[in-house]
Amino acid sequence: MEVKEIWATFNEELRNYVMRRVKDEQVADDIVQDIFEKVIKNIRKLNTVENLQEYLYKMARNAVVDSFRSKKLKFEKFTPYKVDSPTTFLNENLEESNTESLNNIISKCCITPFINKLPAKYRDALMASEINNMSQKELAEHLNISYSGAKSRVQRGREKLKNLLQECCNFEHDNYGNLIQKNSENCSC
Repeated sequence: MEVKEIWATFNEELRNYVMRRVKDEQVADDIVQDIFEKVIKNIRKLNTVENLQEYLYKMARNAVVDSFRSKKLKFEKFTPYKVDSPTTFLNENLEESNTESLNNIISKCCITPFINKLPAKYRDALMASEINNMSQKELAEHLNISYSGAKSRVQRGREKLKNLLQECCNFEHDNYGNLIQKNSENCSC
């Protein structure tokens, strides 16, 4: 298959795939462009691939991950958040930072109080990895524990956080575990 054919066949669907993950049109366009640059450079190799679509999606998935990794912020010092009043916290942060996403502000405002209820080792691990975007590898170095230990701590912290949220409100899930709705009658938050 020639590059023009590959472009015509897969460009739009790869762009949609990438766009659903990065949620930024310019970044999605850049990633798809990078993918097709690799296609052009490796066209001979692509002729031997059994399932071209699968191969291109794998390239797209890797490119998205690489994009996130390259833009990840490095944090020198980890400081946990203590939130007394979500409204005050939200207003202060909206005034302080126009560049911080609303999702980040809401997660700090609404999820952080639940994280603060966790035992210290899980709280610190979740705050570093989820709120401060520290990689688990960096977390392991920061806490002076093994990488697998850091991964386990974050995973257990997520499970404990999930249980706290479930205790607070009764959430309904579909067969795949996706949140459908909150049952407000049983909500004690």
